[in-house]
Amino acid sequence: MNSKVFFGLYVPTNSILHRLDPRMKIIACFWYVVIVFLANNVLTNVLLGLFLLFLIWLSKVSLKMYWQGIKPLMWVILLTAAVQLFFSTGGQPIWQWHFLNITSLGIIQSIYLIFRFAFIITISTVLTVTTTTLQLAAGIESLLKPLSYLKVPVSQLAMMLSIALRFIPTIMDEIQTIMDAQRARGMDFSAGNLFQRAKRLVPVMIPLFVSSFKRADDLALAMEARGYQPGAPRTAYRQLRWHMNDNWAFLTYVVLTVALIVLRQI
Repeated sequence: MNSKVFFGLYVPTNSILHRLDPRMKIIACFWYVVIVFLANNVLTNVLLGLFLLFLIWLSKVSLKMYWQGIKPLMWVILLTAAVQLFFSTGGQPIWQWHFLNITSLGIIQSIYLIFRFAFIITISTVLTVTTTTLQLAAGIESLLKPLSYLKVPVSQLAMMLSIALRFIPTIMDEIQTIMDAQRARGMDFSAGNLFQRAKRLVPVMIPLFVSSFKRADDLALAMEARGYQPGAPRTAYRQLRWHMNDNWAFLTYVVLTVALIVLRQI
């Protein structure tokens, strides 16, 4: 698989994060995403950044590999930050041209927005690199189990989500392969204006859709051959167990949240 594609890819290492209960890791990921929006100053963002670096260190996966997860989405982050920069109001005016304006508050908010996006993408990557798709599916199904009493198809939702996460790196790798094949035939994806570049992506999207549908059909046949029936009662070979390390992880997030709330007031 292409090493440049990292998001959604499980990296097996013997780290403490890998040994945590998948339910705790899922809760921690969503918890972190929520408290990211509590960061409103330099101290709170520094705290979140240092905590995230600590998690990366615990995962025993290189920081360079995490950058590979953020890199493909950098244009989305920068575009969103640019919108925030040029259309924010409030603060000291710095530059203005027609309806575009840059203010001191807009600069600060756009910087915070970049950090928020980077934090959210990275914490999601921490989850996927330390948790297999089967563990993710089991964890999500366990957390959403109370919804089954409301006739919500929890097991199907968990299965769909785990399959989607599993095939993100596969599809991204296939896009790269198709683009390399088109380049070998003389296609230049970087030449021309935005519309011309978009038009050149058509020869990439068509074979991608064809291969994706074929892969989905093969997966459906494989699941059917193994007797998979949506909604049928299922057992698990490996049972999820909550250990002391999970309690410590939960307590760590409580302390982080309290510290974040305190630093917001400074």
